[in-house]
Amino acid sequence: MGRRPLESNAPAWRDALIRWPVALATLFFFLLVSWLLYTQRIVEAMRSNSEALSEFLAEVQAASQSPDPTAAETALFRLREMIVATGVPLVVTGPQDTVLIVENLPFDVDLSTPDGQERTRRYVRSLDLRNPPVGDPNVTHIHYGDTPEVRGLRWIPPLQVFGILLIVFVSFTVLREQRRAAQERAWTSMARELAHQLGTPISSLQGWLEVLRLTPDERPGDLGEREVADAIADDLERLERVSHRFELIGREPELEELDVRQLLAELEGYIRARLPRFGAGAKLRVEIAEATPPILGSPVLLAWALENVVKNALDAMAGRTGRIEIRARQENDLVAIRISDTGPGVDPEIRDRIFEPGITTKSGGWGVGLALSRRIVEGVHGGRIQLLDGRPEGATFVIRLPAKV
Repeated sequence: MGRRPLESNAPAWRDALIRWPVALATLFFFLLVSWLLYTQRIVEAMRSNSEALSEFLAEVQAASQSPDPTAAETALFRLREMIVATGVPLVVTGPQDTVLIVENLPFDVDLSTPDGQERTRRYVRSLDLRNPPVGDPNVTHIHYGDTPEVRGLRWIPPLQVFGILLIVFVSFTVLREQRRAAQERAWTSMARELAHQLGTPISSLQGWLEVLRLTPDERPGDLGEREVADAIADDLERLERVSHRFELIGREPELEELDVRQLLAELEGYIRARLPRFGAGAKLRVEIAEATPPILGSPVLLAWALENVVKNALDAMAGRTGRIEIRARQENDLVAIRISDTGPGVDPEIRDRIFEPGITTKSGGWGVGLALSRRIVEGVHGGRIQLLDGRPEGATFVIRLPAKV
């Protein structure tokens, strides 16, 4: 037996929202890779600086133990080379702030000119704000800046904050668009369902109007005005019931004590009267355990919710031979109503979304019946409706409602 096919009535442009999670994941991946690469670069630079420092200490140790008088001078020359290689800005000043030596400045300067001296001194003041100079200002003062790696690290906190804010913004936008899409899909499905339910009695009324326009001899089956009036009354009652149902959906109805046996008896009568049209080969069985307690609820809305689930089972069976079973019993402080069918079951791809608006198991449907049932059971009555797993065939829906104690 085949599975119930997936049908979705969501607008096609809403499919673009599916790409938002992909874009968000791509953004996460890009930020993560960039952070890892930059971190690795810093680690390698620090490792290189550590190696250079170790080499310098080794040379200083060797120079201190060497009888060669030029060994110390050689060690100092090597130190200067190592400092230059690290990229650390370095300025050596003498008495009266005279600039003597510069290395790794972010600009070219001629120390032999007053402008060059003044420009370098301004730069020295900016270095001293971050790192206090070392040495004797009456002899030589050494001013130094940060390594390129440290300067690069200053951008990390702002970039992290920007990345977090960007991700939060994108996530908020995605959630808002998805919620808006779900709301629009729900309202669209609701409007189509209302039009569908109103369409049948309206079409019937149009037909009876045509009958009334005929002369008594032209009417089929010798229909009298009494029979036509009764049929019109039935259609008007159905229109009133449909409008009352949809009116209650947007309001908080008053809950009253309901007898589960009576509620299911009325549902059984409604379904049996329509079995020849909905499911000619289906058999209906209703079982209610003794001493099943009453519940608090809206008889109009609960009847609608149960009717939608049973109609879903009939649609799934599609006229094939089978049975629908409705059982009610008490489970602790709840009343459980199980509706089972022997149809093809629910496609695993939509099991988790079967109660979403716009998802239907039949072609031509609006996918609002089970969504309405969940809203009525859970939103209005504080109960729970779910599709049970573990059946080899068919489907079982269970509705649990608080018992009136």
